[in-house]
Amino acid sequence: MSPFAGPKNNSQGKLKPILGGSSALAALIIVVAVVVMVRAKNARRKRDSNYEKIEAVVMLKRYSYADVKKMTNSFAHVLGKGGYGTVYKGKLPDSSGQDIALKILKDPKENGEDFINELASMSIASHVNIVSLFGFCYEGSKRAIIYEFMPNGSLDKFISEDMSTKMDCKTLYDIALGVARGLDYLHKSCVSKIVHFDIKPQNILLDEDLCPKISDFGLAKLCKKNDSIISMLDARGTVGYIAPEVFSKSYGAVSHKSDVYSYGMVVLELIGVTSRERAENCRSNMSSMYFPDWIYKDLERNENMRVLGDHIMEEEEEIVKKMTLVGLWCIQTNPCDRPPMKKVVEMLEGGVEALVVPPKPLLTPAIMAWETVEESERLLVF
Repeated sequence: MSPFAGPKNNSQGKLKPILGGSSALAALIIVVAVVVMVRAKNARRKRDSNYEKIEAVVMLKRYSYADVKKMTNSFAHVLGKGGYGTVYKGKLPDSSGQDIALKILKDPKENGEDFINELASMSIASHVNIVSLFGFCYEGSKRAIIYEFMPNGSLDKFISEDMSTKMDCKTLYDIALGVARGLDYLHKSCVSKIVHFDIKPQNILLDEDLCPKISDFGLAKLCKKNDSIISMLDARGTVGYIAPEVFSKSYGAVSHKSDVYSYGMVVLELIGVTSRERAENCRSNMSSMYFPDWIYKDLERNENMRVLGDHIMEEEEEIVKKMTLVGLWCIQTNPCDRPPMKKVVEMLEGGVEALVVPPKPLLTPAIMAWETVEESERLLVF
């Protein structure tokens, strides 16, 4: 036997694993390619499925992205910006030339859940206190919602600019009543029950006559009319307006009553109960003078509710007291203690003498609309 026979056989033996490794690598590449193709196909299917869902519920005009640019004059007039995206002013491309607001969604989720929620909710809601939807754009990652333009902007601008102190009580009352009617419609009279989950001043728009309209349904949930409890995977809403049960199940079940809580906070903010000046005056005694403690002290002493300032007239005090009592009923800790929106409308339309002072909430709502998110989280006492 040749002395070189052994090494030759060994080198041939080493060649087999090398060839086997190459085959495994090729197989791995094929598997990866197949997985990528399948995922791409599934993504296309999901996009197609989302579009089918949109088409099924939205019998409105679909615009191309080129149409969107034309309607907004290449996005020339910005109305507002937020985490959701940017809102532009534009005009419908038809002969009417009607003014519109056009919201371009920023970095939409892969499944476009917020976009679909908003379209589905707004397309089936038709009420004087709900913003009207005109159309949408769904072109790849380009997504836009087109709705009616509201010349007076959002309610938060009036509050942040202390405009509420310059508005008469009747106007504030009409705004509160209009929002209540809009929510009552969403909860009870719409084709499907709609729970908004993000009622706040920024999402209440005002038309030329200061008629309020609820907008921004990105976090909304559509439910069956007989559904009393809503399944939630995570908290949703804006700090300062989120109901306790949305944070923790220990406070009760999530339902349409979660909107009632948010509405109550808006009403109290609207009449100045949660104003910075009032809260800062109460901080000298942090243990007992948090909002709404001082409100109850005034009510117990039968003092006039002059939360709007010294300019309030005697005949307006009844309206302010009524709104205060309604707001306090709406922010009760236990959802079962909060009135449904239908009852809220009745309370606002009725006389103040029919209202009783509600129990003081077990939780002190130390989160106020004027606080920063960091301060709100620090003061949260749930």
